[in-house]
Parts: sequence; C-alpha cells; structure tokens
Amino acid sequence: LEDEQVNRTFLTKAAKNLERLHTIVEDLEAISRLESGALMLEIQTFDIRELTEEVFEDLEFKAEQRNIRLELKDGAAQGFKVQADRESIRQVLTNLVHNSIKYGKENGRTRVGFYDMDSNILIEIADNGLGIPKKHINHVFDRFYRVDKSRSRVRGGSGLGLSIVKHIIEAHKQTINVRSAPQLGSTFGFTLKKSKGD
Repeated sequence: LEDEQVNRTFLTKAAKNLERLHTIVEDLEAISRLESGALMLEIQTFDIRELTEEVFEDLEFKAEQRNIRLELKDGAAQGFKVQADRESIRQVLTNLVHNSIKYGKENGRTRVGFYDMDSNILIEIADNGLGIPKKHINHVFDRFYRVDKSRSRVRGGSGLGLSIVKHIIEAHKQTINVRSAPQLGSTFGFTLKKSKGD
C-alpha cells in the first residue's frame, strides 16, 4: 500500500478494467435496444464523406499510435448524399474504422471508398492487415465471437461491436458483408439509401 509504484500500476490496471466493463455495459444496452426495436431512427440527408472525415479525425490519435494511415480511396473526394440516421451511422463507421486500426497491420493503412449503386451507396472500409481466416467469416457478426481470442483480450473491446453494427444496418433495411484474405486484409462493406437529390 505504501509503495507508490505498486499503487500506480494497480490503479492503471483497475482503470483499464473499469473502462472495459463500461464498454461492455454500454454495448449490451445498445444490443438490447436494437433487438427490442426500441431504437428510433432519425432519418436525414447527409454527406457520408463528411461524416467519414469526422470519424477519421476522432480516431486519428489511435491510428498514429500504430502508424496506420486513414485515407479516402480515389474517387471518394466527391460528396455522396445518403438518407440514414447520422449518429447511428457514425457509430457504424467508428466501429469499423477502429477495428481496422486495432487489428490491422502496424505501419499499414485503412481506406474508405464510396460507390454509386443506383438507389444505394456502397461504403467500404478496407485494411491491409492480417485478414480473417475463411472458417471465421460467417461468424464475425455474432455476439462475443472472437477470431483470435488471445489477441482480442490484449486489444480490449466487448465482442459486441460488429453485432451492433449489423443490427444498425439491418434497422435501416440495408445489408453489410465482409470479404477477407489471410495476410492481405479485410474489407467490410455496407449499403445506405441514396438521397433522391443526387
């Protein structure tokens, strides 16, 4: 108790565990709202590129810690207007970009692209990290599913992030998918309704 170094180490560990518990409780509440249909979507028209740039700014420090570049793909410079719940989609983008930083290759990059699909816009978040083995692909959106349990424990998180992302996209009556190749990286893609003004 009197050793200041021991106190500091103990308090640092306690703070990390408290933060993890807080994340789990928040994510469980979010899942509960989504599954019960209690989430009320506030549909509005907004520029998905602008929102992505805001998410990049929010996660810039985490990306710098692993020396990962956050980039828009060629052709993504123009604005793409979508109709969706902006704050829910912010949560989706934050989760997917954060995961790409957390599980991507150090000194790598995360790239976001937008594609006009007639009545929808396809948003893709791609990294050049370790990738996801084929046997895990069908389970990545399952609650608490861990592709690499030992690595996930070190990196933190609740194990609910991708499940929440899937619920939010499905609440918009849209789809989300993932394709991946070991040692080459992963790409998560989801669609949003295109604004009629475009």
